Amino acid sequence: MHDDDCHHGYFAEKSRYLARLKRIEGQVRGIHRMVDEDKYCIDILTQIAAIDSALENLGLALLEDHLHHCVSGALAAGDAQADDKVTEAMQAIRRMVKS
Repeated sequence: MHDDDCHHGYFAEKSRYLARLKRIEGQVRGIHRMVDEDKYCIDILTQIAAIDSALENLGLALLEDHLHHCVSGALAAGDAQADDKVTEAMQAIRRMVKS
């Protein structure tokens, strides 16, 4: 369920999120280079853990934006799809917790 006719919850932070994603991309390229250059396994694993953490933090920030904007907005407006928004958010939380 996607509302293409309005701004998403992350709209206000979009440039900041894009900058974070660019940093994560750089980290992934760095790991590629480390493997190519036969760097020490533990150093590579440390970088992978840093990327995992960065992605998790980004996901949590996006989830928080979604809850504050999309879910609370639907609930406050008495939107008929409010329950669907809560269910959708819970499914996203479950996926994040499993990973």
